[in-house]
Amino acid sequence: MATEEEMPEEATAAAAPAPAGGGGDDAEELRIQALEQALQEQPLDYETHVQYIQCLRKSGNIEKLRAAREEMNKYYPLTPKMWLEWAKDEISLSTSEESFRDVEKLYERGVQEYLSIKLWRDYLDYVEEHDPSVSQCTPAGLSKMRDLFERAITAGGLHVTEGSKLWAAYREYEMAILITISDGNDEEKAKQVQRIRTLFHRQLSVPLAEMESTLVEYKSWEAEQANANDPGSTFDGVPSNVTSAYKKANDMYNERKQYEDQLSNAGASEADKLQEFLKYLKFEESSGDPARVQVLYERAVSELPVSSDLWIGYTSYLDRSLKVPSVLRSVYYRATRNCTWVAELWVHYLLSLERIHSSEEELRHVFERAVQCSFPTIQEYLNVYLTRVHSLRRRISDGLDFQLIRKTIMDAAEFLSPQLGTKELLHLNAYWAKLERNLGKDLAAARGVWENTIKKSGSVLEVWQQYISMEMEMGNIHEARSLYKRCYSKRFAGSGSEDICHAWIRFEEENGTLDDYDLAVKKVTPRLKEFMMFRSQEEAKDEAYSVLNDNPNADDSYQKRKASKMTNKQQPPAKKRKENPPKSAKSSDDQGSKTQSRHSAAITAVEVGDVTREKVEASTEMNVDTDSRTGNIGSNEPKPSFYNDKCTIFVSNIDLKANEDDLRRFFSDIGGVTAIRLLRDKFTKKSRGLAYVDFSDNKHLEAALKKNKQKLLGKKVSIARSDPSKGKKSREAGPSSKGHDNLPQSGDDGAKAPGSNRPDKEVPKGDVKITGKNTHFAPRSVVKPLGWTSKDEKPDVGPGELKSNEEFRNLLLKK
Repeated sequence: MATEEEMPEEATAAAAPAPAGGGGDDAEELRIQALEQALQEQPLDYETHVQYIQCLRKSGNIEKLRAAREEMNKYYPLTPKMWLEWAKDEISLSTSEESFRDVEKLYERGVQEYLSIKLWRDYLDYVEEHDPSVSQCTPAGLSKMRDLFERAITAGGLHVTEGSKLWAAYREYEMAILITISDGNDEEKAKQVQRIRTLFHRQLSVPLAEMESTLVEYKSWEAEQANANDPGSTFDGVPSNVTSAYKKANDMYNERKQYEDQLSNAGASEADKLQEFLKYLKFEESSGDPARVQVLYERAVSELPVSSDLWIGYTSYLDRSLKVPSVLRSVYYRATRNCTWVAELWVHYLLSLERIHSSEEELRHVFERAVQCSFPTIQEYLNVYLTRVHSLRRRISDGLDFQLIRKTIMDAAEFLSPQLGTKELLHLNAYWAKLERNLGKDLAAARGVWENTIKKSGSVLEVWQQYISMEMEMGNIHEARSLYKRCYSKRFAGSGSEDICHAWIRFEEENGTLDDYDLAVKKVTPRLKEFMMFRSQEEAKDEAYSVLNDNPNADDSYQKRKASKMTNKQQPPAKKRKENPPKSAKSSDDQGSKTQSRHSAAITAVEVGDVTREKVEASTEMNVDTDSRTGNIGSNEPKPSFYNDKCTIFVSNIDLKANEDDLRRFFSDIGGVTAIRLLRDKFTKKSRGLAYVDFSDNKHLEAALKKNKQKLLGKKVSIARSDPSKGKKSREAGPSSKGHDNLPQSGDDGAKAPGSNRPDKEVPKGDVKITGKNTHFAPRSVVKPLGWTSKDEKPDVGPGELKSNEEFRNLLLKK
């Protein structure tokens, strides 16, 4: 739009329509045809509309030009310059009375779209010159012209920099009328003189630019009317009330001059100009004059017509302060034509029309326009639909049919459901079901809404909860129980599957018989046991991973003990031959090969969240085996590790929603963070509530330790120094004479894991083998038959059992 408004006058003159019959050359015709084709394909392309109109003006095809302008105005408001061009083109074609009415309508349409002092001046001059009743000074003509001037003053008379042009035109017209009054008609002449004097007084009370020159002109005019005054004295001959009003207006102008100076900066960008307008508007609103605020908003939207911030601010101000129906309708209509993509404006438009008690036909028309627009997000379409439904619900007592509400919300569900998120879709369907039940008095329809929602989102716990809640509110205990029976065995995210089981038991405790309660317990108990077992397995897995991460380099005594145990197993002959060769027989190549093998095994063991328990077991055994065989305790080659943990803390009990950025913000007050390693599950990629944080030096690390037990996202976290050597020392001192230990709990080396009653021949602490009898923490799909290793063939197991194990494993991994 700015492109058209900023066209220089020379370009406007050059674009005037050519004489009839003087069409452009072939190239111009091809250009017009190309633009017509472009508009057929994209009728909302603003720039193409502008170019098409300019080409038609040059070609002189007035019929096509009129149609092109009407078509563009159907979609967009035209700029004041475009309205001026249109009016001048029509004036140049004919001066008949019929054409006068058409041009007058064009001017009327133009001044209603944007505030333009120039357009108002042209409109006033045109009516004054071409309207016979006005030019002949008939009573009807005088009344019409004065009404038009008053409208112009109302629209732009408070424009600080250009409003004086309208006041001057008004005075000049009245002075011209005074000249036409004959000398003998003293009474009429006196009335006219007083009318002009009143205009001067009104203007001098308004803060406008060049107020001093207006005062001088007033005193000169009074002198012409035989009211002598001293030109050297500013207020000599000026009534005291006018003097007081002038001084007040002058002070107001001086207060606003700084804002006007900023707006007059021709080199300012649109963003800078917007900020200046917003500052100016804030000042005017604090002054408390709604008329001045409205004029300033009109100036702002005329210069920045596609600024949604201005339109939202303007309409909100009118809703709060003026509340004049005609003004509200006009401003909202223009706002939504300039910023069609802003759903907030459409929502406020519908609410404003409802406040002023507009007809259902008008509300429906605005709503239909809104849903045909292109909004950036699906949530904005939902807001528009819900605003319409809310309005219909509030007005149903006025005699509206419920079918209208049902049709609107059905359209919303059909149009939006494929793109809505789970939360928004649940909100929409819950509201729909509520309306069907409460307003439509149709319980079957409400249940139909929920059943359809279950088909699409049956794995969402909240869907079942709200469906059950509706049945409970209606007192339908049997139907609610049926829903619990249908959903208790389903897989829900997080702890949802457990929650629904406990909810069913509570439901039967409060509403059912003893038989109902016993049945619910019988149904949910196996499920709850599965969940408990899964949690125990996850806790044990986390403990095992924590041990491996904190102790990447096992000590010699542990390696020997582990190596001794491994040599007792049946292994391939090739491996036994390589087990303990004479040291003198080992070549440097063999050393390098075995050391590389140990490196790979260690890497596999420390990739938390990316290995299964079998991989942890295998990598641990390989690491111990190669270390004992190569005897590299005194080797010059350092042992492999990812992190040296010299300035590292271990953070546990982290909220599962927290991410690396949350941890970084948590330690931002102490600084020094160099790396954050948040441990995640391999399959779900979700946080496991554990993390390692590296610091640049001990000073920052000590400060981090002081944040122990502070809250991160509302949950107290535990912070301890990460020290691999500590785990090594505990292993040296830990084993009892019987040679069995339990997996340590996080932060408690001596505590037993829940439910652990290990036999005397159990593996020592740090050994995470899960073969043999140590299976009560492992998923069934991971547990191997007693004595079976990865080198053995898979035992014979029925396909049904394997399928069951796999299904259960998949279920657990999705939690």
